[in-house]
Amino acid sequence: MKLLRILPSAFGSATVGQPAPSFSLVDDNGTSHALSDYKGKIVVLEWNNPECPFVKKHYSSGNIPKQQAEATAQGVVWLTINSAAPGKQGHLERVGAKAFDAHYHAAPTAYLFDADGKVGHLYGAKTTPHIFIIDEKGVLRYNGGIDSIASVDKDDLAKATQYVPQVIGEIKSGKAVSVPTSEPYGCSVKYGS
Repeated sequence: MKLLRILPSAFGSATVGQPAPSFSLVDDNGTSHALSDYKGKIVVLEWNNPECPFVKKHYSSGNIPKQQAEATAQGVVWLTINSAAPGKQGHLERVGAKAFDAHYHAAPTAYLFDADGKVGHLYGAKTTPHIFIIDEKGVLRYNGGIDSIASVDKDDLAKATQYVPQVIGEIKSGKAVSVPTSEPYGCSVKYGS
């Protein structure tokens, strides 16, 4: 019998309860954002593919834009990350990202580009959307889905546990995160390799 050996690095180095891996990416204005810039703040990382039906559900319903606006109003940093490689579904350039945000009235702190997939692989981002939440000390506190019901049906939103506001609320109140991991769902991240 042949054993398949999978290297741990293939899954990324982002582990809940450990310091979040550092990175720096450029946004749709050409500005560089390093995770270290936001030490002392809660940071939400949201993997995005504007052509994914699951992403469309959460944006066209207003779910993610509402969560972005509420989070940033509380001083939370929300970084939307696109790891789609050039020529792959969902890949955007600056103009496309600005148009996407404007169309859906999105309110992230920044829309970041990771076309070589290095940051996505570093975190082990699997789907769009895939959410990671980092506390004020730079510790990864959540890794998983945007909510508890894996579907493209907007009617499921009202029944689903919305993990982002729940985790942010628990971190802000000094509580342990009740659901630190969940299964991310959506379209696979369209990495180049």
